[in-house]
Amino acid sequence: MGAVELINPMEKLFRKFATQVSFWAGSPHVFVTAIAIVILWAACGPMFGFSDTWQLVINTSTTIITFLMVFLIQNTQNRDGKAMQLKLDELIRVNRHARDRFLDLEELEEKELDKLHDEFQRLQDEAEGKLKAVTAERLAREAKASDRSERNFVDPSET
Repeated sequence: MGAVELINPMEKLFRKFATQVSFWAGSPHVFVTAIAIVILWAACGPMFGFSDTWQLVINTSTTIITFLMVFLIQNTQNRDGKAMQLKLDELIRVNRHARDRFLDLEELEEKELDKLHDEFQRLQDEAEGKLKAVTAERLAREAKASDRSERNFVDPSET
C-alpha cells in the first residue's frame, strides 16, 4: 500500500486544488487581469464620487483574496519544499563523499547553520583563490607561448 493511497480524499482534493490555483494565480494572464480590475475600479471612482463604499469594494475584495491565497500558496510551497528536501536527502544518501550530517540540516539550530555557512564560505573563498591562481598561470603560459610564436614568425613579404 503506497503513501498516495493513505491520503484521505479531502486532503487529496485540497492538494490538487491548491496546486491548480497556485499555478493559475502565478500566470501572466491572471496578473494582467488583476491590473485591469484595479484600473477599472480606479476609473469608476469619479462615477461613485470616490465614496467609502467604492474604497471598501477593493479593500474587502483584495483582503479576502489575499487571505485565502496565503493558505493555498503555503500548502503548495510546503509540499514543494518537502519534495525538494527529500530529493536532496536522497542525493546525499547515495553519494559516498557527502556528509550524512547534511541529511537533516533543516532541524539544526541557527548557530549551527551559521557555522556550516561560514565553513562553506571559507571553502568557496579557497576555491576562488585556487581558480584565480590557475587562471593567472594559464594566462601567463599563453602569453609566453604567444611571445615565442611572434619571435619565430617570419613575414613572407620580407623574404
